[in-house]
Amino acid sequence: MSMQKTGLKTDIINWRRHIHRNPEVSYTEYETADYIQSILETFEGIEISRPTETSVLGILKGDKTSGPTILLRADIDALPINEETGLEFKSDNPGVMHACGHDAHAAMLLGAAKELSGLRQQIDGEIRFIFQHAEETYPGGAYELVDLGIAEGVDYAFALHVSPDYETGYFSVREGAFCAAADDFRIKISGRGGHAAIPDSTIDPIIVGSEFTMSLQTIVSRKISPHKVPVVSVTNFHSGDAMNVIPDTVEIGGTIRSIDEASRVKAREELEHILKGVTATHRAEYTIEWDIGYPSVFNRTEAVDVTRDAAEKIYGSEKLIEVEQPIFGTEDFSSFSQAVPASMQFIGVHNPKKGEAYPLHHPKFAVDEDALDKGALYFVEVAKSLVI
Repeated sequence: MSMQKTGLKTDIINWRRHIHRNPEVSYTEYETADYIQSILETFEGIEISRPTETSVLGILKGDKTSGPTILLRADIDALPINEETGLEFKSDNPGVMHACGHDAHAAMLLGAAKELSGLRQQIDGEIRFIFQHAEETYPGGAYELVDLGIAEGVDYAFALHVSPDYETGYFSVREGAFCAAADDFRIKISGRGGHAAIPDSTIDPIIVGSEFTMSLQTIVSRKISPHKVPVVSVTNFHSGDAMNVIPDTVEIGGTIRSIDEASRVKAREELEHILKGVTATHRAEYTIEWDIGYPSVFNRTEAVDVTRDAAEKIYGSEKLIEVEQPIFGTEDFSSFSQAVPASMQFIGVHNPKKGEAYPLHHPKFAVDEDALDKGALYFVEVAKSLVI
């Protein structure tokens, strides 16, 4: 590795540690955005603006402008989690942690901006570096930025996400649907409570809610093609607080995760149909509220072709993992992928010699920092292949 690349790796690690030590949750990333802007201001040729109060846009234009415009994205918000890593640079903000790797995403993109700034005279086209707020909280920063026109005139958009599921030095490639859409539901079933010793005088909402919960799985097993089935999960069920009282109500919450848009709509329709039928059968009543979440990220072939070529040059073809199935997590990069041809992929950040691989959103989640410079250089190679 050259001295220049060694210096870049050190910079990325230092930037990442500063951001990790000072995490901020969605829509409050004021200090994070200020810090990112202060770093970008040290790179020559980058025009800096603040599309929102807590996001940062850097634009690097070449001497020639006939080439394409590409967008490179990193999210910068943290999670309301109390960190348990024991790192020397662990969070200084109690109850807030970069448990999803957005600190690493921001640092890698800063590294790419630094490298590409030095190549600005060779650029034919435009590079947009967007440091995006509020990925973790619906409706999401990406939706807001697309609505503000950040993707207008963009030919391709690229993003990376760190993953503890892959070892350091590996790069995963997925074409097509990358992750799921998410729609959450909150249901209240109202019956008629009474003494547990006289159940015939009640309309037991626990019975109704239980029947509804069990019937939900027929959506997956019988109502939608097995080639396109979503995940339907009830994740909370609350009712009553006494041993001898049948309560008046039960509250149920959960989520539907789907890859196919038609199946996404049908799953919601079938859930409401089951809810209406079960409650009517038992003479109970219900209300339902939906949080219609992010759509699925879709990786377009033309963007993935660029990704694959760039990743091979940085990682080597033997370290590329072709992923056959999408994940059922969510990502608001979907707003960019709906607007322009896009590619979002995972890079491995787990080194077995450095400890256990804890999942994303875990209070002990950790990133192997030796993985980060290659992520930055992947962005650089993407830019070289398109605008240099």
